[in-house]
Amino acid sequence: MYRVIGSGNSRARRVLWILEELGLPYEHVPALPRSDDVIALNPAGKVPVLIADNVPITDSTAILTFLADRHGHLTHPAGTIDRARQDSLTQFLLDEFDSALWMAARHSFVLPEALRQSAIKDSLKWEFGRSQRVLMQRMGDGPFLMGEVMTVPDIILTHCGDWASAACFPITEPGLEDYLARMRTRPAYQRAQAV
Repeated sequence: MYRVIGSGNSRARRVLWILEELGLPYEHVPALPRSDDVIALNPAGKVPVLIADNVPITDSTAILTFLADRHGHLTHPAGTIDRARQDSLTQFLLDEFDSALWMAARHSFVLPEALRQSAIKDSLKWEFGRSQRVLMQRMGDGPFLMGEVMTVPDIILTHCGDWASAACFPITEPGLEDYLARMRTRPAYQRAQAV
């Protein structure tokens, strides 16, 4: 059984969701970032941490990729063109969506108050809107980002969409809003939300 360490309102939600999609048993330990329990497993103090075979794995994207590869679902096989496209889309989402939201969070509550620059959020929101337009050109024709098959980037994007709503970053593309609404109806997503 896997053990997921991290509060449910963090990137740990991505890991909980993939485990629900895969139908795998897991234990959830809702530890906060930088808590002693987390630092013991990840010196950076960041969550999530996945314990697999008694080994801690850090970084939500690494964990998602590991689980998808290990269980042969929600991913394309390594070394294929589809996997290269999937990895490219994953990196795009991390660079353009996740990083903007994380920078806004850092300047809202993560950094010491004296170091926060609230004005940066305006430029981050502008970049977030521009990135949405680029993403719409990269989306497949099917219900998921890459077409007919749900993959790791779908989990990352939907989590970023949820994060954007909480951070008051507007979703400006109707196609993206429709996509996020569809993804949120998935039973595994809803189970992960309830954890």
